[in-house]
Amino acid sequence: MKKNILLYTVCVAAFLSSCNIYKEYHTPEMDAWGLYRDPVSVSDTLVADTVNMADLPWEEVFTDSQLQSLIRLGLERNTDLQTAMLRVKEAQASLMSSRLAYLPSLGLSPQGGVSSFDKGKGNWTYSLPVVASWEIDLFGKLLNTKRAAKAALMQSEAYQQAVQTQVVAAIANYYYMLLMLDKQLKVTEETALLWEKNIETMKAMKIGAMVNEAGVVQSEANYYMVVASVSDLKNQIRETENALCMLLRQAPRRIERGRLEEQRLPEVLNVGIPVQLLSNRPDVRAAEMALAGTFYNANQARAAFYPQLTISASGGWTNDAGSTIINPAKMIASAVGSLTQPLFNRGANLARLRIAKAQQEEALLSFEQSLLNAGSDVSDALSQYQSASDKLVQRAKQISALEKSVEYTQELLMLGSSTTYLEVLTAQQSLLSAQLSGISDEFQRMQAVVNLYHALGGGVR
Repeated sequence: MKKNILLYTVCVAAFLSSCNIYKEYHTPEMDAWGLYRDPVSVSDTLVADTVNMADLPWEEVFTDSQLQSLIRLGLERNTDLQTAMLRVKEAQASLMSSRLAYLPSLGLSPQGGVSSFDKGKGNWTYSLPVVASWEIDLFGKLLNTKRAAKAALMQSEAYQQAVQTQVVAAIANYYYMLLMLDKQLKVTEETALLWEKNIETMKAMKIGAMVNEAGVVQSEANYYMVVASVSDLKNQIRETENALCMLLRQAPRRIERGRLEEQRLPEVLNVGIPVQLLSNRPDVRAAEMALAGTFYNANQARAAFYPQLTISASGGWTNDAGSTIINPAKMIASAVGSLTQPLFNRGANLARLRIAKAQQEEALLSFEQSLLNAGSDVSDALSQYQSASDKLVQRAKQISALEKSVEYTQELLMLGSSTTYLEVLTAQQSLLSAQLSGISDEFQRMQAVVNLYHALGGGVR
């Protein structure tokens, strides 16, 4: 009686101590308040609602038909994305393997032999057994293996989505960069034509003794400088096209595209609330699934401290009955149950558990950092958009003033006033620089919208 009570006590204690092994992973509490920094308010914290532009399909954000075609092509052909899809298939196979571990394993092991005693006639013996083995998952070893495999699958799927959002954003940024370079090239070529005509004007003014040879030479130098920059811009366009082709996994070629002034991007940037990053950002979800995997790995390490119950059975036909050979063969069957309790490998099991716990803490830190990084990306994109918008307003005023400056200095020079050719050249150079900067500012604002959409987790749908 006392032995039975002691046995029951040990079993109940083992069961209660193993309850933690069966627990499922739950998202740890994360303080997401204040992750978005207001780009203009001194309070730093951005006040927002649950409306989130990341919920928009990328076709509604990028409405240019040619850009949409490029994005679709990239989603079909991009090397990194295709690799991520293959990783998902690998994880699916691992999950299937962990689920099949619940089923009995079956094996066929036929044997045969011949024996002879004192040069007598040989006796043939054979057996055709079918062996089955089934591990009973008493303490969650197989359960946690399956859960870890499922977490790995979800991590792979989140990684695939993260690569997809990167591909969509990268293609859009390259496309808009091409439009920016096209417009800068157009302005530069038009300026080169004007400055070429200006050389003829300066030569005529030299004949009229209104300027000297130095003014003519300086005008020619400015013209050649602009012509040289045209070559640089054309080279940048080709390099950008080649980089975009690499994203599309195709040979370098010319990219068909529209114009910068034709683009229409969302003007109202709804960022939602920071806690939505936990579900919208694929890289944050991947980090969380990595944490879930380490949680289940730790549970597997705990399960190694508890007994392992295995049931084995075999059945088949044999003509070997020990000292007698029986023909025809008879059927034979057996069943065995074994309970294995680790005794001398407790130190190794304890070390594995400590390693698993440390890896779980590392994964938690990575998860927390991924959320901070996501909030920083959103804040950076908001700041970039606000900065580019402010610059565009001021740049328009600068360009307007410089256009008047070029017009006035040229008129004064033609009238023979105290204005010199250097003032005219300086005004022209400043106008060209401002025009190119204005185009760059316009691109930066568009890039900010792309970066914000990507930072919020947009591009999956």
